[in-house]
Amino acid sequence: MISKIQGQIERVTFHNEMNGYTILRLKVKGDRDLVTLVGNLMAPTPGQVISATGEWVTHPQFGEQFRVIQYKTLTPATVTGIEKYLGSGLVKGIGPVMAKRIVNLFGEKTLVVIEEQSDRLYEVEGIGEKRLRMIRGAWEDQKQIREVMVFLQSHDVSAGYAAKIYKQYGNRSIEVVKNNPYRLAMDIFGIGFVTADKIAEKLGVEKDAPLRMEAGVIYILNQLAEDGHVYYPLSPLLDKCAEILKVNKENVVNALETLSKEKWIIIEELPERDDPFVYLSTFYTCETGIASKIKAILRAPYSRRKIDSTKAVEWAQKQTSISLAVNQIEAVKTALDCKLMVITGGPGTGKTTIIKTILCIFEKLGVKILLAAPTGRAAKRMSEATGRESKTIHRILEFSPGKGGFQRNEQHPLPADLIIVDEASMIDTVLMYHLVKAVPLTSTLILIGDVNQLPSVGTGNILQDIINSGSAPVVHLTEIFRQARDSDIVVNAHLINSGIIPNLENPAEGTRDFYFIEKTDADEALETVLKLVCSRIQNAFGFDPIDDVQVLSPMNRGTVGAFNLNLELQKGLNPAQEGIMRGGRAFRIYDKVMQVRNNYDKEVFNGDIGRISKIDLENQEVTINFDGRSVVYDYSDLDEIVLAYAISVHKSQGSEYPCVVIPLLTQHYVLLQRNLLYTAITRGRKLVIIIGSKKALAIAVKNDKTQNRNSDLRRRLSN
Repeated sequence: MISKIQGQIERVTFHNEMNGYTILRLKVKGDRDLVTLVGNLMAPTPGQVISATGEWVTHPQFGEQFRVIQYKTLTPATVTGIEKYLGSGLVKGIGPVMAKRIVNLFGEKTLVVIEEQSDRLYEVEGIGEKRLRMIRGAWEDQKQIREVMVFLQSHDVSAGYAAKIYKQYGNRSIEVVKNNPYRLAMDIFGIGFVTADKIAEKLGVEKDAPLRMEAGVIYILNQLAEDGHVYYPLSPLLDKCAEILKVNKENVVNALETLSKEKWIIIEELPERDDPFVYLSTFYTCETGIASKIKAILRAPYSRRKIDSTKAVEWAQKQTSISLAVNQIEAVKTALDCKLMVITGGPGTGKTTIIKTILCIFEKLGVKILLAAPTGRAAKRMSEATGRESKTIHRILEFSPGKGGFQRNEQHPLPADLIIVDEASMIDTVLMYHLVKAVPLTSTLILIGDVNQLPSVGTGNILQDIINSGSAPVVHLTEIFRQARDSDIVVNAHLINSGIIPNLENPAEGTRDFYFIEKTDADEALETVLKLVCSRIQNAFGFDPIDDVQVLSPMNRGTVGAFNLNLELQKGLNPAQEGIMRGGRAFRIYDKVMQVRNNYDKEVFNGDIGRISKIDLENQEVTINFDGRSVVYDYSDLDEIVLAYAISVHKSQGSEYPCVVIPLLTQHYVLLQRNLLYTAITRGRKLVIIIGSKKALAIAVKNDKTQNRNSDLRRRLSN
């Protein structure tokens, strides 16, 4: 039976910004008890008055609830309601304390004062020119955002995107969405083609409209790029687009022709190919540019005089008191005799020793040297290992979003005669292009990495392609050195990489660095992970459960997937701290979090891990500490942040942790691959614990089929 209800929101129990689903408690006039109201609401705020149409239902666990069908918001009328409304974080510059001061002064006229006589806010203690400017701007934004929200709600779009759309387009938001809803997918992180397509459908855009076709093709090529593909063959692309977009292939062909003419895509045809390759223009430019520049570096002369590499190696061994193995000597000599080389090997094979020896010789020659790595953590590890400064690739290339991107390029090359880049398996096609563009033709470039790890999160398989092309010398390090042979982590990683199941008999607790705990049931595995991380590891090994221990899961979903593990670990490790809800997720002070996209403005990149140090309810900002650097996030930017007590193995690349805990069950079947397990284990520096089934481990060890990535770099380098 349909009923109507009106009341003031007392508190919001749960709100998911992505779909608007809300559970809140409503104070209805005449009722002594609060009413539980559930439904999809836009940005519900304590103190707000809502009038709703819906039906009364009985939940088997939570009892009587009012389920909303339609509703509208009303301005709070009581002093208490106004105070709650303003103090809820709705308006930047007004928190609970300031809300109380304002309402104490202006009472029921508060909202009228803010709207029509905002100068009077100077009368409130603590409000000066800066804060008043903030309040005025936020109040105006809220009005505009609510208009956008109402418009989007009528087109079935969640309230969580309204602030982002308004932030991007301002007062033009509704106009932009009406004219071309697909721009949302191109311009705004978090809004994909699927969401934009739903809006377009509501606005009456036909399925086969050229606007939709072109946006759809770009979307699908971007999805393929997320799977690592630099290009996609034309025929299967036509099939995929027709199936996903639910149109005829002719429509897709027309869209491809238009996109090609407008240079959004490149369709490359070669006589030896049965099927043309379709590239997004950016990736075509990057792939061809990498090949061209690498060839140019290999052909160009040295910037330094040639020396006797044999004598140089002998001298360096005396200087460092290190006796190099045969393949290590080969690597150092190659570095002295060539313009570009690759050094690849697993843990314990002496890569750091080689770097130190190369640096010793080149420093004696007086040449300019740069050390770099793809991530901040990898760069920090390189610095610690070598005792010399190392920076991220973005930093050596002087990336500046305000100045148009990378400042180092062909016209303004890197000031170095030797450039050594560690963790090169993580470098994707776009980053490699910008790196080699900035390498002086006369310099030497050395790429160091473990080719058996997972490939980059971004497109391509750069390190593997360079190795397989035969265009540059490659030194494969396979020997495990004596000190590394004492580590079960190192020995087992190499066994797994060779397709051999390691010895899973556990030594006494606290005596070794590798343990396997057999659990076949997901709930039991989860319980074991929680006990280990929250108490047992710290008690037995002394590792801090948040800073030193990292849980790595093959998947994001499932009982022991990263998402659920984070919820459970947050409860256990940071249970009752001050926090906020965003997108259905709780963020609390001291939470361990991770950035999930490159944010060049903030200089924080995909995979960077930090700790929340401050939550500012008044200014709607969260401060996160990344390795000693504080970065401020507006609430609307928090979809770039996820909890990081547990992360996917892919996100752990380039990082090492004192202790790694890996749940490994057959429910992870899709991702049980040798290189994934190998990558996970080699992230652990002092302790690795696997919790799972022997069957799942065996599947992973035996499965050496890596997912194919479409890249033509190998051929381009070979020609």
